[in-house]
Order: sequence, then C-alpha cells, then structure tokens
Amino acid sequence: MLPIHAAVVVAGGGAAGFMAAICAAEAGLGDIALLEATNEPLNKVLISGGGRCNVTHACWDPRALVGHYPRGGQALRGPFSRFAPGDAVAWFADHGLELVEEPDGRLFPRSNRAESVAATLRRAALQAGVQLHTGVSLQRAAAAASGGFDLLVRGGGAIRADRLVLATGSHPSGRQLAAALGHGLVAPVPSLFTLALAGDPLLELAGVVMDPVELALHLPQEPQAARAAQPFRQRGPVLITHWGLSGPATLRLTAFAARALKASGYRGELRLDWSGGLSQQDLEGLFAEAKRDQAKRQLANWRPWPALSRRLWLALLQRHGLDPQQRWADLAKRHQQLLVSALRDTRLAITGRGPFGEEFVTAGGIPLGEVNLATMESRQQPGLYLVGELLDVDGVTGGFNFQHCWSSGWLAGQALAESYLI
Repeated sequence: MLPIHAAVVVAGGGAAGFMAAICAAEAGLGDIALLEATNEPLNKVLISGGGRCNVTHACWDPRALVGHYPRGGQALRGPFSRFAPGDAVAWFADHGLELVEEPDGRLFPRSNRAESVAATLRRAALQAGVQLHTGVSLQRAAAAASGGFDLLVRGGGAIRADRLVLATGSHPSGRQLAAALGHGLVAPVPSLFTLALAGDPLLELAGVVMDPVELALHLPQEPQAARAAQPFRQRGPVLITHWGLSGPATLRLTAFAARALKASGYRGELRLDWSGGLSQQDLEGLFAEAKRDQAKRQLANWRPWPALSRRLWLALLQRHGLDPQQRWADLAKRHQQLLVSALRDTRLAITGRGPFGEEFVTAGGIPLGEVNLATMESRQQPGLYLVGELLDVDGVTGGFNFQHCWSSGWLAGQALAESYLI
C-alpha cells in the first residue's frame, strides 16, 4: 500500500533510482518510497549488454573518464571524482557481486547474467528498508507552500514527500514533471545507434567485423559554414550488418554526432579507412612485399595484411573487376592503386538510423547548469533531486551510461541523508 507521507519519494525504478534510494537508506535515512511505473523494475539493466549488463568500465581516472561522455564532459569530473568506476566496483563487491574486467575494459558480473546485477540491487534495497512499489507512476508533482512536495500517482493516490528524486530516465513523463517544477529542457535526440546505408553496398558482407577501422562522418553544411565544418571521427571495431554498419566505433561516432545527425535528417557520407589509419606509403609497401614474396600466390589466397577480412578483400577485388585467381606478380600498378584507395577511403551514403531502434540512450534532458552536481539537487527547486538519464548526460557504449547512473544516484543518496539527518 502506498504511504500517505514519505521522507523521500524516488520516481523511477531503474539503475539511478535504485542507487539513490539504497544509498540514502544505508546512510541512515528511513521512510523511502521507490515508485516504478512498470511491473518489472530495472528493466534496462536486465536487457542491456545482450542480457549480460555491462556495469561500468575500467577507466579509473576521472580526467580520462569524462572524455567518454558526448554530453556532460568536463562538468562530470567533480561527480566522478567522488564516485568513479573503482567505487562502483567496490560498492557492488560490498553488496555481494563481483565484477570481472574484459580485455577491452568493460566490466560484467562474474555470472555473465544481468539478473545478478538486478538481484543485487533488489536485495540491497530490501535489506536497507526501501519500500518498492511497482506498477505505480508519478503523474503530478507540486511544491507545497509549507515545504516538500504534493504528489499525485496513477489511480488518484496522493503522497506528501519531504524530498523528491526524479530518476525517470528518458521517459517524457520525467521531463514533464521537471518542467512543472521549474526546469528547462535540452530537446532529446537519439544517441548510440547504428547507421543505414544507401543501396545495401555491403549486404554480402553482413557479419564481418573489422578492427580497427577509421570512420569519418561528413554531413551537409550550409555553404557559409562548409569550410569551417570538421568531420566527426572515430577509430575502432566496426560490424557490417545486413542493413548497414554497427559495432563500437559506429556507436561512438553516432553518440558524438547525435545532434548533428538529427539536424541533417540522418543523411550524409561516411568514409571508411579499413586499414585503421595506415598511410598510402604503408599500404603500397605491403602490396610491394606481397608482389615480391607471394608472387605465385593468387590474390584470393593472400591479403595485404593478416587482419584484413578475407570476405572484405574478395568483395573489393570483385568491385574493381579483378580476378581473384590472378597471381600477385601480375597485379598491374593501376589496379594496385585502385585497391589502396578503396582500403583507405571507401565512401558510403547514409540514409538513416538502423531499422530496429537499437538505441538505448537519449541525448538531451535537464540542463546540467540547473543542478548542483555535488549533490544532484535542483538549483530551481529545493528538495528536488535529478539523477541518471533524465539529465543532459549520455556516454558512449561500454558501461559509461550505467556509471553515470551509479555516480549520480550515489551522490543524491548521500546528500539526501545528510540534508535530512542534520
């Protein structure tokens, strides 16, 4: 049953909401109600990382960590200095969940199951005395003249809360509640998405992974701005799909270019350097070695460098009219130049985002300038705290978005307890 009065109401049963509620309770604050609109809290935790949940990333230095946030950046250095990935690892260890680092720095539960993360948070909330209410959404919030908040929940129930935490993620309801309490909004746009390509130019290569690939995104510009425009660039693994491109480098590129891509209608040109940044001279040297040392081999049976996907190499040969059975010794200079150019500068037309709505992250939300990032308390409305994806913060793929949830939730929880218990 919903309480009539609560010291703290946390709206949103996701990663940031659970962390805020748990930390406030563990710091000594009682009478905390956690409201989740669905019947399954922590849903994004459960489905993230293919059901494994990439909890955080082994980027221990806050100065380096902020570079992984297209929105947030240097403003997050203070919060991350107080609760960084190392603190998150320790927090989960203290609550019975061991995280294991993968070679690329991502940290997953040892069980490799997202349910382990969700179970840890649910258990910690229960043991700390947090009252979890599922199937309950906050419909309206108003600051009371006498202090605190008068809240109306779905179905007509009313709650008086001394403090209110909005942890509603990217759902429009949270932005509407924040606006009603005096906050502005940076218009939300999708972030971390795949790219669809015109004409399925790589269709036959679906499933191929290349690492590293250098990506450069060129978007339409007004004539007067064209000279000053700089392309967005990333380097890393790329996955070719049956509709276009995915993989960490693609997702990172779309995160940093999220607003520019939205403004361009998700149209532009993508330039790929399959060599990962080798110079033309370097590539010509590799071709010269192959012609000298592998002269009798067929082109199909020897690639310029071992990590080059055989399927991609064969596709490039076919695209340029070369016989895969031709010997390396017989490769004409002009054909070599065509292949070097294709490896260094494949150009593809972008037609939109990937077709399945893979994006889990939204760029936009409550402006950071309206929040005290040391406590996550609103500068517009005392007693109101804002955490997680509701804020205009988003990170690239690799556990960074969850890290912001843990950090902002922990800071809010500590501040709530301190303010209430003084």
